[in-house]
Amino acid sequence: MINLAVAGDAGIDWDEWVTPLTQFSQASGLTVSLYDVRGWRQVGPLVASSTARVLATSTMWRDDGPGTALEKRIAARVFAGDVAEEGSFHGMRVCSMALTQFGQVYGVLVYGWRFNDFSSPMACERIGAAVGVSGNALWSEVRLESPVSEARLATYGALLQTLAGSIDRQRETIEELNRVNRARDLFLATVSHEMRTPLSALSMRIEVLLKTVPDLPAKVENGLTAMRVHIGQEAAMIDDLIDAARTLTGQMSIARTPVGLGQVLRDALSTVEGSASEKEIVLAVTPNDHGDLVRLEADGRRLQQVLWNLLFNAIKFTPRGGTIRIDISRGAEQVEIAVADSGQGIAADDLPHVFGAFNLQRHANAAGLGLGLYIARHLVELHGGTLSVASAGKDKGTTFTIRLPLK
Repeated sequence: MINLAVAGDAGIDWDEWVTPLTQFSQASGLTVSLYDVRGWRQVGPLVASSTARVLATSTMWRDDGPGTALEKRIAARVFAGDVAEEGSFHGMRVCSMALTQFGQVYGVLVYGWRFNDFSSPMACERIGAAVGVSGNALWSEVRLESPVSEARLATYGALLQTLAGSIDRQRETIEELNRVNRARDLFLATVSHEMRTPLSALSMRIEVLLKTVPDLPAKVENGLTAMRVHIGQEAAMIDDLIDAARTLTGQMSIARTPVGLGQVLRDALSTVEGSASEKEIVLAVTPNDHGDLVRLEADGRRLQQVLWNLLFNAIKFTPRGGTIRIDISRGAEQVEIAVADSGQGIAADDLPHVFGAFNLQRHANAAGLGLGLYIARHLVELHGGTLSVASAGKDKGTTFTIRLPLK
């Protein structure tokens, strides 16, 4: 017994079959119908030959017509397990083909309705009497059409099988993609909630301990402080994973509002000043107003994320006592923000791979998942801009340059 799709065939788009089956019918001259698991005709009858057009004016394929009854019997036998069931109506050959998706039969194509040999006026009279059409009118069309031989019908069947197989495989692919998308959405929701929630609770308790418990031993206080840093790093990696997944699937978006570049840059700098101070790194901004006169239609939070990422990377790979310069230059149509460090630089062979996902720098004090620059570049591109990188080589520093349109 063949497994059947669920009753009602929820999710099957029968309309997508109309065009390819119509084209097949017109090319072959065969009449085609498509039935679902309930025995309901979803497509057809699609007629192309002159004989079929005459029969279409009769009771042949009406709901209670003899042609419909024959097609339903054939379809029912296919659903019962007879994969290649056939029938005949006064010498007119009728064939069938099962439609499957993921190994389940969800529909049956019934096709043919052509004589496989030269017919006669008497056969046309019998058909006419059965369906309520003039036998003479039917014979006038039949005698002008060539019969469809066994070999020719087999060829048409093979072509229809290829057509149906292509559509079914495409549907399977789409369904599999939808399944993957649903799994991805579930993963993102799980990561966002199930991992962030305990981290937030742990971070809050550490803060409470550090602020409310007096006279903590130095080792305990240092341990809690280190744990707070590690929790922050874990939370940042979770955010990067979610952003990277949204980027890969095209779900990352920005909300544009009028923003001042100066405020965005100051907010980004405030998040890294502590790290720069610990390594005695100088942060120098040109011009002194930090770009207060530059106005953008941008997502301020996401743009700050880009700048923070570039600055954090620069601090990470710049040795103690180094310098990081942020230079802002405004043109007629775009603003350019260059973040240049005096750090370890990037080898020429590695430059093309800097913005790849999970491209983790393995030198010095590298950490994280290697997603920051990948996400940053995508965010800049969502703003209609570009993010590029340049380096003269090992120990000669690196410059990341953001270019954003002013209009």
